[in-house]
Amino acid sequence: QVQLVESGGGLVQAGGSLRLSCAASGSIFRINAFRANAMGWYRRAPGKQRELVATISSGFSTAYADSVKGRFTISRDNAKNTAFLQMNSLKPEDTAVYYCNMKAGSVNYWGQGTQVTVSS
Repeated sequence: QVQLVESGGGLVQAGGSLRLSCAASGSIFRINAFRANAMGWYRRAPGKQRELVATISSGFSTAYADSVKGRFTISRDNAKNTAFLQMNSLKPEDTAVYYCNMKAGSVNYWGQGTQVTVSS
């Protein structure tokens, strides 16, 4: 079975930066097809529903929520089966649990999330 593990969350002051990582492992068959799968980052802030933050396709095309455009960058390293989210100029409203997603055909895989807290 595929497992996604996020890391890199923590506490940062407004204006600071963090880089989140999402490492995929557990299934040789699925991991070997990592390069063909779309990846995404989602977040859920306190008292709010989960929202899409950024996506990256198998062809490395990217898309961002308006709230993070120009500040966040999504990327992937297929050789390492890993996706990243570089977050700059962080704001208190970015505080949330961030989740990694991998879409493999009709199946969606999710990580357990990593907490990002931005203080003012």
